[in-house]
Amino acid sequence: MVNTKLKRSIGFITATAIVIGTVIGSGIFMKPAIVIDSTGNSTLALLAWIIGGIITLASGLTIAEVSSKIPETGGLYVYIEKVYGRFWGFLCGWMQTIIYGPAVIGALGLYFGALFAGVFALPKESELWIGIIAVLFLSVVNMLGSQFGGIVQSVLTAAKLLPIFLIIIFGVVKGNVPIFDMDSGNSQTISMGAAVLATLWAYDGWMNVGFVAGEMKNPAKTLPKAIITGILIVMFAYVAVNIALLHVLRADEIVALGPNAASEAATILFGAFGGKFIAIGILISIFGCLNGKILTFPRMPFAMATDGLFPFSKYLAHIHPKWRTPVFATMMQIAIAIVMMLLGNADRLTDIAIFSVFLFYGFAFYAVFLLRKSSLSSEPLYRVPLYPFTPIVAIVGTAYIIMSTVLHAPLDTFLSIVVTLSGIPVYYVMTKKRQG
Repeated sequence: MVNTKLKRSIGFITATAIVIGTVIGSGIFMKPAIVIDSTGNSTLALLAWIIGGIITLASGLTIAEVSSKIPETGGLYVYIEKVYGRFWGFLCGWMQTIIYGPAVIGALGLYFGALFAGVFALPKESELWIGIIAVLFLSVVNMLGSQFGGIVQSVLTAAKLLPIFLIIIFGVVKGNVPIFDMDSGNSQTISMGAAVLATLWAYDGWMNVGFVAGEMKNPAKTLPKAIITGILIVMFAYVAVNIALLHVLRADEIVALGPNAASEAATILFGAFGGKFIAIGILISIFGCLNGKILTFPRMPFAMATDGLFPFSKYLAHIHPKWRTPVFATMMQIAIAIVMMLLGNADRLTDIAIFSVFLFYGFAFYAVFLLRKSSLSSEPLYRVPLYPFTPIVAIVGTAYIIMSTVLHAPLDTFLSIVVTLSGIPVYYVMTKKRQG
């Protein structure tokens, strides 16, 4: 008899920390230069971050109602499965298990290894192995119990916010560069679309808290509150950091410095020590983000395995008798992630992952319309504000990401679709096996 009962140990603080921790990684430090370069103007760059935040907030507000009606472990997979049926739910879960989850974990591991080796002047060939060690270490921590992973997430979230708020406070107080209407020096084609697309990647990850809904003390109330609170904090941090950077460095300097802009701003604000300090802050940020992914992603194959819809379901649905965590599901996700780390590079993994998951985000947003007409339409604990405008904003934003990625990276989108569709024969084999 498979034991599939998870321990409910996650409260509002930890759930909110998961939202913040899985969103804020390297994007807040790596994307400002790309956004400014794409818009060609500091004012438009700030507007792009706000637009990206609005789309993300609309998405979070919409999913909060869906999650309040379906407060179960599995997140996006469960939402799709409950609303659209087992087949579409399986394809969504297959995509997240085989592509999205491992690719994001692998990319963050590679980013962490590269930055760690750079900060501590280690050989370049050590980057890959440092990343793998970080992934393995956090996997063990999270297998020991979701409360341990949650504690690590809460501590790392607090730690990563410290350098962010220091840059915000000192940048605004000590900076003397005009913030608005600064030219980026970009002589190429200006694209607000590309800028917003960059911000939306930086905002991605907030939905992952839904993977651990079954381990929350009161998921119907806790999950919507955590999603909304977390997104609002992230949106404030992103816009405020960009304002601080623009108050310290000119727009064209940020573009020229690229990912080193935050370190240069810290050096100006705090002296030579500042550059090293912010680099360590980015390391903590990526480490915390990586922990959040490892905590949440294995709940996807676990949820599918409990339904008997994944190969080797007997093992993947197993809960450790003492730790009360899905250890085999975690091991599988990490194994795929490490293979991706050995074969690919971080940027490519990220591009494939983001397109794959957004293929299904739009269906999840539209689900709020269907749920209000379904048997689950009894008084929910939460209703999305400004309905139906808010869900429409989320759906339009999702359509924009999909179309933009198809135009800019056709090969990546093709590979993502092929791997996702490869789950169809697996679904029919598993369904036939269950019926037999």
